[in-house]
Amino acid sequence: MNELIIISIAGMGILLFGLGANVTRHRATRGADGEQAPTDPSDALLVAIRAHGNAAEYVPTLAVLLIVCSTLVDGWWLDTLAVAALVARLLHGLGMLASGSLAKRSPVKEAGAMLTYLVGLALGVTALVGL
Repeated sequence: MNELIIISIAGMGILLFGLGANVTRHRATRGADGEQAPTDPSDALLVAIRAHGNAAEYVPTLAVLLIVCSTLVDGWWLDTLAVAALVARLLHGLGMLASGSLAKRSPVKEAGAMLTYLVGLALGVTALVGL
C-alpha cells in the first residue's frame, strides 16, 4: 500500500474523530440537563450528530475497500480514488456543518455525497476486476 492511500485513509479517520469531537463539544455545552436528542433540523447538535453519523457510515467502508484494492491493483487509478474518497468525505462533512440546518440544501454537501457514491462504486468494481 502506498503513502497516498495511507494518507487518504488517515485523513478520513481524522475527519471521523474530529466530527465525533464536535458532537461531544455540542453535548457538553448543553450540560446534563440540556436537550441531548434534538429534533429541530436547524439545531447545531442535531446537525453535528448527523454529520458524524454519516461519516461513520461511509468512512469505514471506503477505508476497507481502499485496503482491499491496494492488495489487488496498483497505479494512478487507485491513488485517484483514494484522494477522491478523502475529498468527498471532507466536502460532505463540512458542507453539512456549514449549511446550519438539515432542512437546507447544500451544494457542497450534495457534491460530497455524489462523489462518495461514485468512489465507493468505483472501488467495488476495481476490487472485483482486480481478482
